[in-house]
Amino acid sequence: MLNELTSTCEHCDRELDDDHCMMVFETDAGQRRAYECDCGAVTITVHR
Repeated sequence: MLNELTSTCEHCDRELDDDHCMMVFETDAGQRRAYECDCGAVTITVHR
């Protein structure tokens, strides 16, 4: 089930792919990614 998760826009539910990834920040606790959707919304994800 977890391998089926996708990043989607919180505002319009569009799927966010690598082309929408604007920033990646890595720490010991994991990776944070910022995606900017075509609608203008920004979605932050956390990958551990």
